[in-house]
Amino acid sequence: MAEAALLEGLVVVELGEARVEYAGRLLASLGATVTRVEERDGSPTRALGPFVDDVDGSPLGLHHLHYNASKRSVTVSSVEDARLRALLAAADLVVLDTSSEVWAPVRDVVAEIRAERPALVVVEISAFGDDGPWGSYAASDLVHLALGGVMKNCGYDPDVSGSYPEAPVAPQMWQSYHIAGEHAVIAAVLALLARGRSGSGDRVQVNVHQAVATNTETDVPNWVYLAQVHRRQTGRHSRPYIDYPTLSRTKDGRYWLPYRTYLPGFSNTFAASVDLVARSGLVDPALELREDDLAAKLALAQLLDFAISREHYDSDLWRRAQDLGLPWAPVRRPEENAEDPHWWARDTFAPLDLGGGRRGTQIRGKWVCDAHPWRTPELAARLGQHDAEPDPVSAFRAPAEVEPDAHAWPLAGVKVIDLAWLLASGGAGRYLAAHGADVIKVEHSSRPDAMRWGVGGSPLGGRAEREAAQGPLATPAPTSPNRSGVFNEIHAGKRSIGLDLKTPEGREVLLALVAEADVVLSGFSPGALDRMGLSFDVLRAANPRIISVKQSGLGERGEYGQLRSYGPTAQAFSGLTEMSGRPEPYAPAGIGYSYLDWYGAYNMALATVTALYRRSVDGAGFEIDCSQVEAGIFLTGTAILDWSLNGERWRRPEGPSIPGNGFAKEYVLRVSGEDQWVAVSCRHADDIERLRRTLGAEASDDDALATAAASADGYALMDALQAAGVAAGVCQDAPQRFESDPQLRHLGWTVDLPNTEIGSWPIRALPFRFERARSGIGGPLQRGAPTYGEDTDAVLAEHGFGRAEIEDLRTKGIVE
Repeated sequence: MAEAALLEGLVVVELGEARVEYAGRLLASLGATVTRVEERDGSPTRALGPFVDDVDGSPLGLHHLHYNASKRSVTVSSVEDARLRALLAAADLVVLDTSSEVWAPVRDVVAEIRAERPALVVVEISAFGDDGPWGSYAASDLVHLALGGVMKNCGYDPDVSGSYPEAPVAPQMWQSYHIAGEHAVIAAVLALLARGRSGSGDRVQVNVHQAVATNTETDVPNWVYLAQVHRRQTGRHSRPYIDYPTLSRTKDGRYWLPYRTYLPGFSNTFAASVDLVARSGLVDPALELREDDLAAKLALAQLLDFAISREHYDSDLWRRAQDLGLPWAPVRRPEENAEDPHWWARDTFAPLDLGGGRRGTQIRGKWVCDAHPWRTPELAARLGQHDAEPDPVSAFRAPAEVEPDAHAWPLAGVKVIDLAWLLASGGAGRYLAAHGADVIKVEHSSRPDAMRWGVGGSPLGGRAEREAAQGPLATPAPTSPNRSGVFNEIHAGKRSIGLDLKTPEGREVLLALVAEADVVLSGFSPGALDRMGLSFDVLRAANPRIISVKQSGLGERGEYGQLRSYGPTAQAFSGLTEMSGRPEPYAPAGIGYSYLDWYGAYNMALATVTALYRRSVDGAGFEIDCSQVEAGIFLTGTAILDWSLNGERWRRPEGPSIPGNGFAKEYVLRVSGEDQWVAVSCRHADDIERLRRTLGAEASDDDALATAAASADGYALMDALQAAGVAAGVCQDAPQRFESDPQLRHLGWTVDLPNTEIGSWPIRALPFRFERARSGIGGPLQRGAPTYGEDTDAVLAEHGFGRAEIEDLRTKGIVE
């Protein structure tokens, strides 16, 4: 008998278009029965290209194939259709696009049904939220990526004068809706978990603008703590300064990423790089290259670049670098992953049969869970395919004993042992802490979380020094593991225990914690927990209901073994780096921060809450093996389909946005001010004419529009275009979002939280809000990240350790 998927049995109704389709696809892939409701003429996204021709005599859009796999299709004549009301009344969860002119009116119908059936959970996804200064503004994927700050981090190096001749770059493939969709599904499952205890559903509001604005990595902490402004760079992290390149071109014109992390404490990568070039005969082994010497760093980067220029793309030099502990990766095109046996061993992909001998490859899942595998994708439904079929009905029944507090934390009583670190895995726990879980971060001073020494360090003069600053503050020397602004944000709401897991006694202490826990999160390299004597069998022996969620760059199962990976490495592997930027012969621009570190956090948080949901159904614990790269591959589905069905390899587009996305024309126009730009999305020729008139341009060709825009104020132009009904947004940087964005301020996108050592600082909140349940960054503790070992004694005492026993463990160095 096949094992149930994590969300099997859940009944979902989806109402909307591109803004909600990714969330619906995730839910369907996780096993939910998702009914996509469409108008009689069909959703406009069915007409988005590229296409597969000659299928049943008509073109078939690849967007539709990817984002609507495994969903049902039911058509209705209007929002008053009785069939629609019946679908809603029988569902567990409704996902509704409230910024859609077609589907926004359904909100009133849903409210009526919720009054009759309180168990219904509703997740509303909007562009900017229900109200506020920009609440009624028109949007697009491009505009969201501009206003949310992603574009200002992404693009090409400045010229030698320090100016940017090229516009910022928008990452490809609907990334703003992916970001919002991940948050929407996490929030939906949290609401379902709360319903399982209270018997009542909830209404959750998610907005794309805030979701995107909270997604960038270090630009906001660098501004908040040090008044430092980031500059974008080709194929690498944006920084407050321009540093050496990290993309290298091979002999045959492709690229590798010889990645060198910015985090302190990883000096072995420098030594290993010196070893590599020495072995290649490119440097005198007797030559001393010191990591603290900037000239040596630059020289080493040039030597690595030269070494790679002598290699073909498919040579094994990058694998030899990995053997030396270097997190290198080839910069793959997305379709190249579909030919990699590693991903087929992990069931990342599945065959697609269109009939008539037409076969291809499609995305299946983004982690491995043998106990509850991803659903095998079913072909996206024809319009109205399920009109004549009976609709699924929710099997939910309220528990006999319900919690009296309707405003409880969704994860109240859940205990999480957090062995994760950095952002990709360490960031998952903050989603759990923000909803009431007791997340206990376990680390040791012999190998602390390197993000404790990350960027955005708090100035020694504290917040008063920052608020008095008239310009950028110097980055303070790292003097304490408790002063990183990035760490303070990533680990908000957790507790900290210093525990040495390299010792048998330390592992016994950990197992005592596991015995009373619900989840163990870990972010070690593949096989590390097993080598430490903490395999899943050992954890399960301590607690049969334990859920173990692991995450590494490429996952435990498969053929890549011990490959090292950080966010940029994962992006290069996944295809995302190659996908964004100007067409060849330009290098790929990639995504200018560790995008897949954020996605790793979303991925792990989603895996955890869906695992808790499954356990609430059948009571058993199990293990999940997550991969950062796999999370990125999941975002490239239409490119995989285009290659497998049409034989088309990915090529970066001529314009700023996704080819075939339904807009007649999109622009990124330079406006008045240094490196200031406005993104504009025109649905049709009338919008282009409105743009021309707003600018006062004599013609609507690109040159005339660019000339007219050059003297315009960016925000004034955005507001004027929005007043004319044209989607437009400034490419905002961190200061503009933090200091000037009226919509983010209206939404309360940051919250001041105290930290024991550095005081109170703003931390980015989560981009969703519950009507009933309690939710908030910082969780019940209402604090930022814990200082190292801040809660050791309290945590151990709660788990039965006496004062004398704790002191004995401390004397031995087992705990700190």
